[in-house]
Amino acid sequence: MNPIVPVILSGGSGTRLWPLSREAYPKQFLPLVGNDTMLQATWKRVASIAGAAPIVVANQEHRFMAAEQLRECKVLPQALILEPVGRNTAPAIAIAALQALSAGDDALLLVLPSDHVVRNEAAFHAAVKQAAVAAESGKLVTFGIVPTAPETGYGYIKAATGEGVRAVDRFVEKPDLATAEQYVASGEYFWNSGMFLFKASRYLKELETLQPAILAACRNALDKAARDNDFIRLDAEAFAASPNDSIDYAVMEKTADAAVVPLDAEWNDVGSWSALWEVSDKDADGNACHGDVIALDCKDSYAYGNRLIAMVGLQDVVVVETDDAVFVGHKDRVQDVKEIVGRIKREGRSEAAAHRKVYRPWGAYDSIDNGDRFQVKRITVKPGATLSLQMHHHRAEHWIVVSGTAEVTRGDEVILLSENQSTYIPLGVTHRLKNPGKLPLELIEVQSGSYLGEDDIVRFEDQYGRAGG
Repeated sequence: MNPIVPVILSGGSGTRLWPLSREAYPKQFLPLVGNDTMLQATWKRVASIAGAAPIVVANQEHRFMAAEQLRECKVLPQALILEPVGRNTAPAIAIAALQALSAGDDALLLVLPSDHVVRNEAAFHAAVKQAAVAAESGKLVTFGIVPTAPETGYGYIKAATGEGVRAVDRFVEKPDLATAEQYVASGEYFWNSGMFLFKASRYLKELETLQPAILAACRNALDKAARDNDFIRLDAEAFAASPNDSIDYAVMEKTADAAVVPLDAEWNDVGSWSALWEVSDKDADGNACHGDVIALDCKDSYAYGNRLIAMVGLQDVVVVETDDAVFVGHKDRVQDVKEIVGRIKREGRSEAAAHRKVYRPWGAYDSIDNGDRFQVKRITVKPGATLSLQMHHHRAEHWIVVSGTAEVTRGDEVILLSENQSTYIPLGVTHRLKNPGKLPLELIEVQSGSYLGEDDIVRFEDQYGRAGG
């Protein structure tokens, strides 16, 4: 049997879990259930049954987060493919299949979204092994979740009668409640999980027949891709030419070889705060609390935050606190958070896209205070990391080292600063910050000037491919 190669799809930027999940830091990079992020948990779930390192497809804006979180898991992907624009799952999987074939093996691709929870890993592994036999024979297998309720937020799969791997009779769009109740009562329908298993060549053959424009665009984008460091950067123009389509619409609903394996493994796609409450550990009153939470006479509620959250007399309520936003909503209305995010965007505010703390390949910065003509940031630089050689037209900077050692390039001079020492970077002077030590560098940066936006950066040298902008 050909080896199983996990294809981990991490290109999403959904905001259904706002304010914790945001466009620049979506839910797959968050530790929502347990200590691992959802991306890390996805790899660990399949590591024992994988025949090779994973192929990861991610948004290019998230490249360093994806790489760093995989590194923390001690896994080096055989490919970390960066999408310049989102084109849905059919093109993303096509790129992964083309990449897998280029390595010489016609691998079995186990396609997994990076933001699902699967509690029963043994049941999941058993279903994958069942599916592998069918996939080896040329079937395109999906995993149908055994429904636990008449859920209207999922698409459904009607399976042929039988046991184990079954032919797919049809795929069904998200139903209304009455129809969903009929589906669940019949025992013939499963939730569409968005997970798949098939040979790389088999998927590409079907795609060539059913959606040749997608395959042509993906081949072109991969042929013209730039390869730097650990990344494969798809050609932006070529990939943008691909039709925007899901694997369900492009292939699975049209192929004659679709099959489904029933999966009863405590699965959840964590598509809302209420869904996250369902999969979280709860106290005797049904409350799921993450962080410093005091709940007095509360039932079936969810709280997540870093600062103290005190709740009194609440039932079926969600409270989520971040550095720059607080969300409070009834569990029955949490889907409406998308309307909140839409309003934030329309008002031109930043809270929809980014957190106060922003992650960079070299570390992170947290904007802790700002006012007229000044801004204060706490900056963390990883051991051995270096920021770009840069200059600003509109602001000067003051750096105070809190802990660690800083190597500062300022014009033509290079100086070393240690704890409690500081320096001044005048407006228009080229400068660079490096952590030459073995411990994280923590410093406070005070910016002052007429304009303090992040786009006032002219980069001259950058090890992360950002020079010139």
